[in-house]
Amino acid sequence: MMDNTIVKQSLIQINVGLDSQNNPQHITWSATDSGMEENREVKAFILSLWDKKENNSMRLELWNKEMMVDEMKTFIYQSIISMSDLLNRSTGESELSEDMKDFAAYFAKKADLLK
Repeated sequence: MMDNTIVKQSLIQINVGLDSQNNPQHITWSATDSGMEENREVKAFILSLWDKKENNSMRLELWNKEMMVDEMKTFIYQSIISMSDLLNRSTGESELSEDMKDFAAYFAKKADLLK
């Protein structure tokens, strides 16, 4: 039997400064267990959550106007690689994970990320 007792909590915080049209201008994040400086500035983020009750994913994607197109393509490429690694670690589906990495390589080539 698994012990589900919570012995520690960590706070993850994302702050988004908006302009008068509600467009993100300044995005920072911090986490109590991150080991890095508080309120680190970022240009974009993807937050994906699994809703236990609805049995569905929820997502929030934001980026500011400083995010350049090439940076966004690199961000998406790296996110695909990260999701592939997550799939392999969480399910052991190494073949499916490798298929995702193959797609990531295809994406990188089409997005002209390979120099």
